[in-house]
Amino acid sequence: MSSSTAESNTPSREAVAAFLAAEFPQTKVTVESIGGRAATVRHPVGPQELRPGGTVSGPVLMAVADVALYVAILGEIGIVPLAVTTSLSINFMRKPPADRAIVGICSLMKVGRSLAVGEVALYSEGLDEPVAHVVGTYSIPPAGRAGG
Repeated sequence: MSSSTAESNTPSREAVAAFLAAEFPQTKVTVESIGGRAATVRHPVGPQELRPGGTVSGPVLMAVADVALYVAILGEIGIVPLAVTTSLSINFMRKPPADRAIVGICSLMKVGRSLAVGEVALYSEGLDEPVAHVVGTYSIPPAGRAGG
């Protein structure tokens, strides 16, 4: 694929954010940046995201990582609604505080025709040490089944 074709298929941060808002209205995740085989997303934390012990729940962390992967992949292949998670592995490293948003920084390791693999570092906003490390794989549908 030529670079001009790749660039023309690359959606903007605003286009991906609008797609997420339309297709996943339940998510609180916002797209902070996208491009260069990477993405950064943010999820505010409130009482609904907490588990006993006053920390952010595991399902919230997994959701942030999954959205970060999806956003980074869409930034590379265009808005392909039927790209789906096939694997997600998370290592919880430290307790995220209840008063800080969760930030997910995704870096794609491989983007092929049918699979994309990436990793996500999850942070409590403003802190230097990650709270979790995630590796995930997405299945990319054939061009005729992209569902756009």
